[in-house]
Amino acid sequence: LPQGKAERSRRVLDMVATMDKEGFGGCTNTGECEAACPAGIQLKNIAHLNREYVRALLCSPE
Repeated sequence: LPQGKAERSRRVLDMVATMDKEGFGGCTNTGECEAACPAGIQLKNIAHLNREYVRALLCSPE
């Protein structure tokens, strides 16, 4: 089992919840957020987070 894979869903759900709580995020796949992002997060990473988040929502037993 690759390291971290078991916690994958819980980790992404916690990350998005923390981002919402801090008022950060709301990132989409349109590219506008990449241009405005003060942290310089690339669109490919935003898309990866969004995919993992949807996967976690669909597969989460909670």
